[in-house]
Amino acid sequence: MINTMSKKVSIKDIAKLTNTSITTVSFVLNGKGHISKEISKKILDTAKEIGYEPNRMAIGLRTGVSKVIGLVVENIGGPFFGEMSKVIEAEAEKSGYRIIYCSTDNNVQKGKDVIRMLTQQLVDGYIITPLKGLEDEVQKLIDQGKPVVLVDGYFPELNIPHVLVDNYNSVDKAVSCFITGGYRNIGLVTSDLDLVQLQERLMGYQGALRRNGITEDKELICKVPYLTDKAAGIQQIKSFIAAHPAMDAILFTTNYLGVMGLISVKELDLRIPQDLAFISFDDTEIFSLYPPGITTIQQPVYQIAKYGIDLLLAQIKGNPLDMVSTTKLQISSNLIERGSTLAKDEA
Repeated sequence: MINTMSKKVSIKDIAKLTNTSITTVSFVLNGKGHISKEISKKILDTAKEIGYEPNRMAIGLRTGVSKVIGLVVENIGGPFFGEMSKVIEAEAEKSGYRIIYCSTDNNVQKGKDVIRMLTQQLVDGYIITPLKGLEDEVQKLIDQGKPVVLVDGYFPELNIPHVLVDNYNSVDKAVSCFITGGYRNIGLVTSDLDLVQLQERLMGYQGALRRNGITEDKELICKVPYLTDKAAGIQQIKSFIAAHPAMDAILFTTNYLGVMGLISVKELDLRIPQDLAFISFDDTEIFSLYPPGITTIQQPVYQIAKYGIDLLLAQIKGNPLDMVSTTKLQISSNLIERGSTLAKDEA
């Protein structure tokens, strides 16, 4: 048994332990040359036993391939992006790729910094949640020939493969659920972030009202600043609800706003759905457990992540893509109906 070395193991160490040359070890580890099976096995077994790990940056500089993918999302710690990243990582590993995770926290400068950092790491491709203000940085990656796929949004002016949920029709379906249940004074709570997915959710809300002959009341739209702290956000939502006593239903465009909405309703001592019917975008465990069960728009996280990594790997491997149709995917969501949207005559 060979003792594991405390210092970082090098090709030179493997050559010494196997009584071979550095060139021979390099050929075996990189799958090059015509080395006998016996020598190759001895070198590979030794490398594994002593914990040799290749310097991916050095490999990238030498070969142009690092076998690393950069994943840039809003918040890797959030339930949606956390679940999505697990799928991406699992699928990437099947093809021998590793993931570097980065969060932007919807901060443009932070987004620019992490993209610059990933560029220095010579990653082979990028999966990015688009943020307004990062268009130039993403376009530079494209101009440099780097594969890029956008998830959970897109840049309308850039022709880049993207995968996301069908935000417009998802919200249209949710508002229609309210209307079918007899609710007509429907409010919307959203973020002030200038993101295409939130714009499409707002448009879905407005379109559903028009389609059902309901005049939109702009006073029933509340935009909570993204950077506000939780307590201030809850206070704003409470004030919004209290200022509109005729409002009988409310839709939240993100799950973190939905959770703040639940706290607001509880603190106002209102009943769901008797006083206020309730739907939130994104399904999480709290919505299934909170009495009487909160109706949610469930995003197809697995499909978004799977399509995203498949599209990226196809580009990395040089497979041709149809930039107009198959790489611009909007996937249908599921409306999980629970007690918070019981029809008025049943509530």
